[in-house]
Amino acid sequence: MLELFTSALATDGLVWIAIGTLIAGLVRGFAGFGTGMIYLPVASQFLGPIEAMVTLVFVDCLGPLVAIPRAVRESDWPDLRTLLIGLLIGMPFGIWLLLSIPAETFRLSISIVSLLLLAALIFGVRYTGRLSRNKVFGVGGAAGVLGGAVGLPGPPVILFYMASTHPAHVIRATTMLFLFSFEIILLGMLGFKGLLTLSGMIIGLTLVPAMLIGTLIGTWLFNPEYEKIYRIAAYIVIAVSAIRGLPIWG
Repeated sequence: MLELFTSALATDGLVWIAIGTLIAGLVRGFAGFGTGMIYLPVASQFLGPIEAMVTLVFVDCLGPLVAIPRAVRESDWPDLRTLLIGLLIGMPFGIWLLLSIPAETFRLSISIVSLLLLAALIFGVRYTGRLSRNKVFGVGGAAGVLGGAVGLPGPPVILFYMASTHPAHVIRATTMLFLFSFEIILLGMLGFKGLLTLSGMIIGLTLVPAMLIGTLIGTWLFNPEYEKIYRIAAYIVIAVSAIRGLPIWG
């Protein structure tokens, strides 16, 4: 066990992954999004697809715990249940894709998805139609496929569910619980398939303090009067991380 722990801590690029984790937490603290879009392009440069996903689960699962009780009270539970049913159906297909694609394709996919979502956020792209129950189910399914394949369930939720007619705090709470549930379900599915590598779990746990520190600092720095500046800073960090994560750099 000690040898495995030592070996995991000797992972090539662990310092850079920790820095990426800290920055991801910082951005989430002051902008409220962007964890996976910053963390995964960095982590996938040094870890294989499975280990990158395993570490993300541990890093991203513990960060929002303090906000979960309030989200439970404010969430729209009928919508949440529909989203989660779609997630459960779509995620196995996403995990199948994850196991089928080469590491270079995994890196490329993460960067491309991150850049596309970033472009959509910058240009204010949103679905403007009415979200029926079937469409909410479809959003959950799409998030399950994308989350299982490249660890980024957020794009369908951000681009489509954010257009629902619920008040902003209900949308935020429902989205937070959905993404938190995604991490738990992904953890269970990876474990069921025997993909939870011990080294990935050890690396993930060692990165949790960096995520928590970054989130706390980002939250402390946040000032609603400068929200636009924070979002611009977040966009720049996400763009740099996604571009740097492209496999063209070797």
